[in-house]
Amino acid sequence: MPVKLSKKVCLLGDFAVGKTSLVRRFVHDLFDDKYITTIGVKVSRKTVVVPSASDVVELTMMLWDLAGCAEFDQVRASYLRGTAGAVLVCDVTRPETLDGLRSYVDDLLGVSGDAQFVVVANKIDLIEHQQIAPADVEAVVERWDVPFFLTSAKTGEEVQRLFRHLGRLLLFRG
Repeated sequence: MPVKLSKKVCLLGDFAVGKTSLVRRFVHDLFDDKYITTIGVKVSRKTVVVPSASDVVELTMMLWDLAGCAEFDQVRASYLRGTAGAVLVCDVTRPETLDGLRSYVDDLLGVSGDAQFVVVANKIDLIEHQQIAPADVEAVVERWDVPFFLTSAKTGEEVQRLFRHLGRLLLFRG
């Protein structure tokens, strides 16, 4: 009989970096080019099987897709309470979204100091518009000593892997 656990995971990042698209790709294996701004928070869930040394764990990730607008800044902390993990997302076509990750990390760790997180540089399929190199992402995440992933919600590249990796972090470090 597998062990069943549930963990809250927040997606954080500026508007239009692809947070909703990453969730949709992970949960439903779908992508939609139409941009719809998240207002407040949208909660989805997906269960993944994570092998452990002694058992198999069915981990249900409660995915909180948080709005990335300035108007939401004041209430973000209340949504971050109880967060076990986070996916911090930037857009490789917009360098300012990588720079902005620091404030999201500060918010996250200020409310949930032991939360595990990963950084995601999304939209790598937009090669001709790319303005952030992998080395740029690596330089930023070094200060937090966390893994980063180069993803495309559109093609699905690395999306499953990033969430499975976060799942292992939640079980074995959190």
